[in-house]
Amino acid sequence: MTDRRDFLVSALAGLSLLALPAHARKAAKPLKILVLGGTGFLGPQFVEAARAHGHTLTLFNRGKTNPERFADENYRDVEQLHGDRKTDMSALEGDRRWDAVLDTSAYLPADVTRSTQLLGKRVGQYVLVSTISVYAKNDTPGQDESAALIELPDPNVTEVTGETYGGLKALCEKAAHAQMPGRVTVVRPGLIVGPGDHTDRFTYWPARADRGGEILAPGSAADPTQFIDVRDLAAFLLTTIERRIVGIYNADAPEGKLTMGALLPTCQDVARDMKAPASRLTWVPADFLEAQKVSPWQDMPAWIPAQGEYAGFGRLSSAKARAAGLTYRPLRDTVRDTLVYWRGLPEERRAKPKAGLSPVREAEVLKAWHLRDGAPGG
Repeated sequence: MTDRRDFLVSALAGLSLLALPAHARKAAKPLKILVLGGTGFLGPQFVEAARAHGHTLTLFNRGKTNPERFADENYRDVEQLHGDRKTDMSALEGDRRWDAVLDTSAYLPADVTRSTQLLGKRVGQYVLVSTISVYAKNDTPGQDESAALIELPDPNVTEVTGETYGGLKALCEKAAHAQMPGRVTVVRPGLIVGPGDHTDRFTYWPARADRGGEILAPGSAADPTQFIDVRDLAAFLLTTIERRIVGIYNADAPEGKLTMGALLPTCQDVARDMKAPASRLTWVPADFLEAQKVSPWQDMPAWIPAQGEYAGFGRLSSAKARAAGLTYRPLRDTVRDTLVYWRGLPEERRAKPKAGLSPVREAEVLKAWHLRDGAPGG
């Protein structure tokens, strides 16, 4: 018979468990999860989160991207099957069952149709990583998951380009729902950032602060931006599987809460704490940057002036995902870990960033701005 003391001890233990952050808790029931992909940027973070929760993982991929990622003996618990989802999925044939499938590598609707037809009767849930690029417009602040999606003029196109990417992802979503109605979770992340990102679309800013000196800051400090740490996204994907959450969710920073005036000074602070040279920000208006042919996003990563057809930029609603369990680590942690990752890359790689202005071009634009200002040298 349980006495009052035993009851209190048990209750307090339960409260202590609930007080732990979600990523630190073991799942109540270990699950079998199949990951299509798994060795790129997002996949490894999901694998680590799922392993920490005690789940059993099977990865299916071509074995070409980071093949050494889970090759050592520490990952003997991670099963790896190789094949090509476009031409040979024979490794997944048979009667094996999984509780859920996480699809991180679908870019064409045919990929999704092929996978769901093969696996649909042997899995409980299909989790598809999509993108906020599926939306037809970005001109309305607070836009949510009900907004209209892109419709491609030719739905049979198979070339993934900047023009077709969003429309093809929308068709991937449609294909998943068609094959597994009521059992699909679609997660639409914004810009995915953090350690391991090979695009440099966010990394440019911590790396730029690390160089020190005068930094060209685009627009104004009040301009909104949005992105999500890859580890927070991985944790949310795992949450949808553990809680069997279906439906469509925007996975991004809280709408309208994150600004360039928060991001850039945080990058400076972190770089300074990591012994980088001193730096200072010079805010240059959007119209001047346009006249100098400095493009939003590519030249000035994570930034687009929130006006006109982009009035909703940085203000996409993620309220539904937050209500379902999406949480965020501090911005400072994301910046710090990204800078640590960047510093660890080979020198020749760091010499050729894939996004942002070159030092020479940045200096040219800053010089032009100061001359216009009538204050040469800043």
